[in-house]
Amino acid sequence: MKAEKHGNNWSAYYDAESGRYFARIMYINREGLEEYRYEITQDIYGRLGTFSDDVENERLIRNGEIAYSYENTMYGTLGPERTVWNDEANGAMKEVVKKQESIKKKKKK
Repeated sequence: MKAEKHGNNWSAYYDAESGRYFARIMYINREGLEEYRYEITQDIYGRLGTFSDDVENERLIRNGEIAYSYENTMYGTLGPERTVWNDEANGAMKEVVKKQESIKKKKKK
């Protein structure tokens, strides 16, 4: 089970499986969607929610290492969305895909 903290535009949790802390900042407005995910430290996680203003919580989250960002916004143009992954996330995704493919093969037998 994930222990979670959250505010208006942010949420954070501890992943017991990996022993790591993660946070997400998300903005939804008329221009579209922006989402940023960070790997944060235990100290940052412990301080989240202690501020009276969510802006301060978001600033604290941004001290972590960005792991993923997604932008699907329309600033005067209809451009494609952008997704940015770091190398670790890319490697983890490849491992998950391999694992899922091996499970499918086993089910077919």
